[in-house]
Amino acid sequence: MKLFIFTLFCSLALGAHSQNWFLDAGRFIKEAGQETWDMWRAYSDMREANFKNSDEYFHARGNYDAAKRGPGGAWAAEILSDGREFLQGGSSGRGVEDSLADQEANRHGRSGGDPNHYRPAGLDEKY
Repeated sequence: MKLFIFTLFCSLALGAHSQNWFLDAGRFIKEAGQETWDMWRAYSDMREANFKNSDEYFHARGNYDAAKRGPGGAWAAEILSDGREFLQGGSSGRGVEDSLADQEANRHGRSGGDPNHYRPAGLDEKY
C-alpha cells in the first residue's frame, strides 16, 4: 500500500512538473466558475431590459462571454445552457421552436460567433 501511494505521489509530482496538469485543472475550474457569473449577468440584463425578441441575443451573449474565458467556461456554458433548456423545454409553454432557437443562439455564442447577430433593433446599447 505504501509503495502504491509513493508511486502515485511521484507520478502526480512528475506529471504536474512536466505537463502542468494541476495548474490546467485549476484554470479549468476557475473558468467554469467565472462562466456562472457571465451567464447570470446576461440573464439579469435580459430581465432588466425586458425587450421583445431579445432572448436569443442574451443567450448568445452569455455563452460568448463564458467561452471567451477558455475551455472551462465553454464547458460550463454548455452544461448550464443545455440543462436550462432541458428543464424548461416542456414546462415553460414556450414551445419546441423557441427552445431550438435558444439552443442555436447558445451554440453560436459558444463557438465565438458575434452575439450581435441576434441583437434586436432598438435594444439599448448598454446591453
